[in-house]
Amino acid sequence: MKPNSGNSPHILIIDDDEDIRRLLTMRLQARGFRVTQAISAEQGLACIAVDTPRLVISDIRLPGRDGMSLFEELHQTRPSLPVILLTAHGSIPDAVAATSLGVFGYLTKPFDSQTLMARIDQALLVSAGDDSPLDDRPDESWREGVVYRSSCMAELLADARMVAVSDASILIRGESGTGKEVLARAIHRASLRAAGPFIAINCGAIPEQLLESELFGHVRGAFTGAAAARNGLIQAANGGTLFLDEIGDMPLSLQVKLLRVLQERAVRPVGATRAEAVDIRLLSATHRDLEIAMANGQFREDLYYRLDVVSLSLPRLEERREDIPLLAAHFLRKLSSKYGKPISGFAPDALEALATASWPGNVRQLFNVVEQCCALTSTPLIPVSLVHRAQRAPTMDALSYQEAKQRFERDYLVRLLKLTQGNVADAARIAERNRTEFYRLLQKYDLAPAMFRAAEEG
Repeated sequence: MKPNSGNSPHILIIDDDEDIRRLLTMRLQARGFRVTQAISAEQGLACIAVDTPRLVISDIRLPGRDGMSLFEELHQTRPSLPVILLTAHGSIPDAVAATSLGVFGYLTKPFDSQTLMARIDQALLVSAGDDSPLDDRPDESWREGVVYRSSCMAELLADARMVAVSDASILIRGESGTGKEVLARAIHRASLRAAGPFIAINCGAIPEQLLESELFGHVRGAFTGAAAARNGLIQAANGGTLFLDEIGDMPLSLQVKLLRVLQERAVRPVGATRAEAVDIRLLSATHRDLEIAMANGQFREDLYYRLDVVSLSLPRLEERREDIPLLAAHFLRKLSSKYGKPISGFAPDALEALATASWPGNVRQLFNVVEQCCALTSTPLIPVSLVHRAQRAPTMDALSYQEAKQRFERDYLVRLLKLTQGNVADAARIAERNRTEFYRLLQKYDLAPAMFRAAEEG
C-alpha cells in the first residue's frame, strides 16, 4: 500500500499566529516532515478528515473553538492520534489539565527547538506503534498493493497495523470487490507470522464435498478416488496465516469441524482416526451480514464469536472516491506493462468519468475497466470514449444544475414536438403552457416546429 504522499511523516500545525506557523513549518520541513497548516480548530478538523496526520500540534488559544475542545473531540474519535499543545504562560494550568486527560504533551511559548523536536520524535514513535528509533523504523512494504489517500482508508490501515502483531482472529467485512484478500495479505505481512505461509481459499467457490477435503485433507482410501493421503490447506498454513474468504458461505456441517480446529488447535483429516496439531492464525472475510445469517440458523453463533475477535470493515469504492485517480494510475502502470503499450495516463475528462461513475463492483470493477481501456487504446492517452465503453453503463455527467435543467428542457420540447408533429398549439396544451410562453422556449433552444413537420412528411 502506498502512503498518502511519500513516506515522510505528516504533521498538522493549528495556530492562528502566522509567525508561529511559519517558524514551525520551516523547522519541521528541514527535518524532512510533511506539514499542513490550519488557523482554527474547525479548519484543522477538516484537514484531518481529508488527510489524517501522524501528529497534531495545536495552540490552546484559538479563535472560536479552542484547542482543548479540539483535543477532546480527537481523543474520542481518534484516540491513537497524539496531540501536542502550545501554550502561553497564562494557559499553563489548562495544558496541565489536558495532560491529565490524555494529551501527549505541551510546550510553552517561546519553545526550545531541541525540546520541540525531541517531543515530536516521541509522539511519532507512539503513532507509529514502534519503539525503535525513527531512522530504524521498518518500511511500509506490508501495505504493498493497497493504494489510498482517503482518511477512511488511513484509519482502517492504522487499525489493521495495530492488530496485525497480535494473534487475534480477524473478520474482514466488505462488499464484493472491495479488496478483502488484499487487506488480509497486508495483515499477514505485518504480523509476526510474515515468514510463514499465507493460504487463501474461497469458501463459496468450492462444492461442499470438495471443500472438506481441501480444508482438512484426507487419508488414503477415505473416499472413492483418494488413492493417496493428502494434507489440507489448514495443515499447509501451519506456522502462518489461513484466510477463509466468504466464510458466510461455508456449509453448517463444515462450520462445526472448523470450530473444533480453532478450539483444539488440531485438525483431523477426512477418514483419519487421530488429529494432528496445527499452529495457525485465522483471518476470514464475508460480504454477508453474519448476524442475520445466525438469526436464520445459517451460521453458528459459537463459530462467529471465534472469528469476530476483531472486526475490520472495508469501505465501498464510492465512499473513497478520492482514491479512484490513484487506483486507476496504479492499475494503469501494471497493465500497460502487461500489454506492452506506452500508455501515459487518462485524458482529463476520462479521469473525471472514472471519478464520478457508479461502482457497484468496487475496486475489482475499476480494475476491469482500466484493463479493457488498456487493451483497446491505440493512443498514449486513454480517451473518455473508451472509459464509457468499458463501463457498459450510462455514467452521470458532472453537470451544473443550470446545465442539467437546460438539457432536460430541450429534450422535453423535442419529444413534445415529435409527438405532435410540430403542432405548437397541441404541444403547448400538453405542457400546460400558453402558446406565447411555449414559443419563447422554442426560440431559446432554436427549435423550429417546421423541422418536425418536415420530418414527419418525409
